[in-house]
Order: sequence, then structure tokens, then C-alpha cells
Amino acid sequence: MDNLTHALSGALIARATAPRPLPGVRLPLRRRIVLGVIAASLPDIDFVLSFVSPYTYLLHHRGITHSLVMLPLWSLLCALICARLWRDGLGWRAYFGIFAWGIGIHIVGDWITSFGTMLVAPLSDHRFALSTTFIIDLSLMGLLLAGVVACIAWRQSRTPAVVCLALVGATIGFQGWQRQQAIDLGHAHASAQGMQGARVSALPRPLSPFNWMVVVEDDHQVTFAPVRLVAGKPLLSRVGIDFFNRLAAPYLPASAASWTRVDRFGPDPIAREAFASSGFAFFRWFAAHPALYRIDRKGASTCVWFQDLRFLTPGRDVMPFRFGLCREGQGPWERFELDDETPDAPRRLVTNHGARVPGMVAASISDVKRRPIPHSCARHSHRTSRRPRGAADHAPARPQAAR
Repeated sequence: MDNLTHALSGALIARATAPRPLPGVRLPLRRRIVLGVIAASLPDIDFVLSFVSPYTYLLHHRGITHSLVMLPLWSLLCALICARLWRDGLGWRAYFGIFAWGIGIHIVGDWITSFGTMLVAPLSDHRFALSTTFIIDLSLMGLLLAGVVACIAWRQSRTPAVVCLALVGATIGFQGWQRQQAIDLGHAHASAQGMQGARVSALPRPLSPFNWMVVVEDDHQVTFAPVRLVAGKPLLSRVGIDFFNRLAAPYLPASAASWTRVDRFGPDPIAREAFASSGFAFFRWFAAHPALYRIDRKGASTCVWFQDLRFLTPGRDVMPFRFGLCREGQGPWERFELDDETPDAPRRLVTNHGARVPGMVAASISDVKRRPIPHSCARHSHRTSRRPRGAADHAPARPQAAR
């Protein structure tokens, strides 16, 4: 979730769990709420990993700082620090619960999105995702903000905070129900297309709990459609702001949905080779719906690019997390990331510390920008994905309308 939503939820959980203040025995309410905001923002301290490299960030974001296993340790450390700072005789126990609740509500807030959260790190790097809520959900943000305002208006009661959090929980439950409706549409499409054994999922999309990206896939292809589960446009698309209009336009009722098919691999066997290479294990682990994006060739140089359709948001010009492998001739594959990709702008690549940029890349793509993607990572460089993605299947690499 976004930082503001995390902070608001931390303030409300701190107020909702606050006992009646007793001077000298319990924390002042204002301090408790401020610490709740800090606690609910704390797990995202792992953003500092982005300064190491995008590769490091991808591997470890939402890792141990977002782990339920590590939550008691982080809460204890923060409580001890607070007890040392204030020295008011309350001891670390007075602070432990605030940080446990705040960090916990942050973890839940990320768990409900589709990005994936390593809830049991470091015991496992499996990413858990409920996929009920878009990463920036304005309805939840509005509810939480209203709850904070109500708490300010009725300072002596924690009822507004409790009621608001209950409404947030009910909203997430409603979103989960809508997700199941979207998945049912996907199963109906798979059945109509004769896709026996297809895997179906639904990804939340912006502006409305009724907007979903329905994904139907097997080992050969991924088929998806932006679907709106109710008639009419989202409220935000009716205010006349072009940005909201662009985001809302692609979502159509199920009967009019436009299905697009992309193949897991193209007809060129080099896509299979690149995807299965040890250097690409990090992407196989990370991607939920991987598909070939394109293959670039010039002379002896080859680049094979893949994308995770989980991050495809119709109406946006930029799609993040497109990674690939490049090599010269039969040399070793080098990891790269497509940076700031837009349809009309020059494509820029990011590469490794001192890594040699393939001649095709340097010669044919203007404005080359380097960013570190380290080669050495014992954790992922010699392992395969935990989630099977299928064998290399040969089909066109470009999206095409499903029939």
C-alpha cells in the first residue's frame, strides 16, 4: 500500500487499542498515536535497498521487515529504544504493543495487494498475496482519513477508530468477494475457449473495486482482459480529469470484454534458453504471470526481454519490472532491465557494475543508462523457480486478440 494509507492505519490502530490514559502508568495518548504512525511506516525502511541496486531491492523488498516471524523482534527493539529515549519509568512493555500493532497492520496492508509479501522470511522467501486490493486504493484511504478526523472530533472515545477499522475490514472483504466474481468470469472464458486445466486469477485495478484484470493461463499462453463487474463508470472517472478517464476507459462489462493473448515464449528457441538460464532465476521467482516481451538482435548480439503481466495497468504508459538477458554471440548471458519504457520514447537499458554492454545495445538504442544489477547472488543465481512456469512452448511473442 502507499505510505499515507499505512500511516493513517497506524494512527487508527494505536487509538483503537489504547487503554484509558493513566498519568505515570500508561502512555500519553498523543505519544501513542505518533508512535503508531511511525510503527506502521517502519517496514518500508527497506526502500534503502534501492540505493544498492534495483536487483537487490527486488529480491528483498517486503522481506524480513514485512515478516510475521520477525515482527516480535522488531517490536522489541523499537520498544527498547523508546524506553531509553523517554526514561519515564514505563519500561519497554508500554511500547511493545504499539509497535506490534503498527507493524502488523502494515504487513496486512501489503498482504492484501498483488505484489507479494514474504510473511515468513527468513524461513521462506515465498511471496503471499491475497490480491484483493490495488496498491493505491482511494476508497480505503478515504475511510481511514475520515476515521482520523472522527477521532480528532471525539478525542475521548476510541469508538470512531474501532468503527473505521471495522469498515475497512468489511471493504476488503467486499473486494475479496468481487475478486471471486472476476475469477468465475475467467473460468467461464477458459471453458468457452476449451482451455482445459487453465489457471485463473484476478488482479485488482485502480479507481474501483469493480475493476479487475482477469488472467487465464496455461503452460503455452496467457490470456487476459480488463473487466468491470458492474454497469456504469467509476465515480472518479466522472469528474472530468483526463488521467482518471484514461485509467477507467479499458474496463468493460464481461459481455463486451476484450481478451488479449500473449504467448509464454515465442517461436524462437532462444527465449526458452534465456528464461531457463540460472541468471534469470530471480525473475522466475518474482514474476506471477511471465511472458515474452520481445527479442532484439543485431549482428552477434542478442537480448531477450520478459515482462510480468501482473504489472500491466491499461491506461498507463509505463510498465515496470521488464527484465531480460543479453549476450554477445555464444557468450554468457548478462542481466538487464528496461528502464522508463514508453511506446514513443527511446528505450533505455540498465545494466551491471562495469558489465560490458552488448554491441547491439550500444549501437542501436540511444540514451543508454546504466544501473547496477549485480551478478553475484548465491541465493538465486543457481536455483529454479518454486512455481512451475511450464516448458518452453513455441508461439508468437506479440500480443494478439483472442478469438
